[in-house]
Amino acid sequence: MKIFEKFILTTVVLIGIGVVGCNSSGTPVLAHKLVATSGQTSIALYPDEHTLIEVSHRAQQGGVTGMVGSVQKNFSAKQIDDQTPVQVLSTDDNGAQVQIIDGPLKGQSGFVAKQNVN
Repeated sequence: MKIFEKFILTTVVLIGIGVVGCNSSGTPVLAHKLVATSGQTSIALYPDEHTLIEVSHRAQQGGVTGMVGSVQKNFSAKQIDDQTPVQVLSTDDNGAQVQIIDGPLKGQSGFVAKQNVN
C-alpha cells in the first residue's frame, strides 16, 4: 500500500508543477497572431464588429462614399503591427474579438477581420 500512496503523491505533485509552469508565463498556451494581408504591415483593430462592417461596406463602394469609408477606417480603427500576439475571445463569420497579449498595446481588445487572425 505504501508504494501506491507514493505513486499517487508523486503524480499529484508533478501535475501541480505542470499546471503552475504552464500558467506562469501569463500568456495562453494556444496564442494566436494577427496577420497582415495584401502587402500591408499593420492590421486594423476596430472597437466592435458593427464598426468593422460599416467601414468595410463604405470602403468597398466607389466614389465619395468609398473615400469616406477609407477615411473613417483611419479614425475608427487602431493600426496594430503584423505578428502581434493576441488571445481570441470569440469568433464569427466576419472576424474575431481579440485581446492583445504582448507589446505596447497589451490588454487592448477589439474586433479584427477574419483573414487577419492566425
